[in-house]
Amino acid sequence: MTGAGSFRHLGRHMDLFGKVNKVLIITLPSIRSQGLLDEIVNLLSQQGIHTTAITGVMREPTADNIQQLAAEISGEDFDAYIGIGGGSVLDATKLLAVLKTNSLDIEDMLGTDRIPNAGIPTVLIPTTSGTGSEVTPNAIVTLPKKELKIGAVSRHLLPGLTIVDPLLTLELPKPMTAATGMDAFTHALESYISNKANRVSDMFALQAIRNIANGIVEAYHHGQSVVAREEMIMGSMYAGMALTAAGTAAVHAMAYPLGGKFNIPHGVANSMLLPHVTEFNIDRITDRLADIAEAMGLGGSRAFGSVSAAESVIGKIMEWTKELGIPQDLTAFGVTEKDIPELAAAASNVRRLMDNNPKEMEIEDIERVYRKLLPSKQ
Repeated sequence: MTGAGSFRHLGRHMDLFGKVNKVLIITLPSIRSQGLLDEIVNLLSQQGIHTTAITGVMREPTADNIQQLAAEISGEDFDAYIGIGGGSVLDATKLLAVLKTNSLDIEDMLGTDRIPNAGIPTVLIPTTSGTGSEVTPNAIVTLPKKELKIGAVSRHLLPGLTIVDPLLTLELPKPMTAATGMDAFTHALESYISNKANRVSDMFALQAIRNIANGIVEAYHHGQSVVAREEMIMGSMYAGMALTAAGTAAVHAMAYPLGGKFNIPHGVANSMLLPHVTEFNIDRITDRLADIAEAMGLGGSRAFGSVSAAESVIGKIMEWTKELGIPQDLTAFGVTEKDIPELAAAASNVRRLMDNNPKEMEIEDIERVYRKLLPSKQ
């Protein structure tokens, strides 16, 4: 379900899963403090559905965090799980659902198609406009010992019901609006230029780009604008559909070790890297970037040729990062020159994503891009 107010119809749609008596709600303390958790409980109680809630999901959940939550609920049976929150909560909900029905640990599930059995039915309700997790078969966790973020990809991680309501994002703070919005834009752009891009992914990616370009600055400066918030949450959803069909590429591969080793929020890491990786790729994706320029509404840029249009996309991304307060300095997170070789090696090993990049990146190329975010090395 999509649209302003669609959240309020949650209770009467639970019959999609048959007879539902008891559900587990997975969320964050901030959702409780906003009153959204109480509203969900009330909506479900009107349908005679009993609820239990847990709020222990970390903002960037580790495998151990998810396993601990699974242990806490292991003695109870539920007819469905409802995840309401940002991408971390939605990913956690999907993983908890399959942990209940598979005799595997989280690390056994990481990779592609390593989850044999369907999980508990899930309802996913995003309160940010970033990951698109509500429509993807992906879930990301951090492995602190490996200083890396890694994903599980499986059809069993797709939800049974998604509710995309822009009203749930009106209170999103400016920094979160910026980071999650640029994360969604990165999903759309990388899906459009990836080696696995196809007609289906292209359709969703370009629509996501249109939505986000129309909404991101307005949503950042005027967070109570329902129109801008709807552009963003729909753009995030469409970008999730695009990456499901085509996958992301080098930006995400390089962002994972930044998150795993330095705890840089995923959306921020993607935002920092996006213009520089796009610049590296530009000679292989000039025409595709020209399409993106048109979708972004960069009027007239293509009239001067595809190269000019492609460069206008990079210029607009840089303009956005400045206006939205996205950092462009990795040293602010503790990264130094001595860390670059290790980061590059880790990123290079994320072959699922690096192999999807339109231009091969050698270790030296990856290092060079990271150094663009060390001001003294520019």
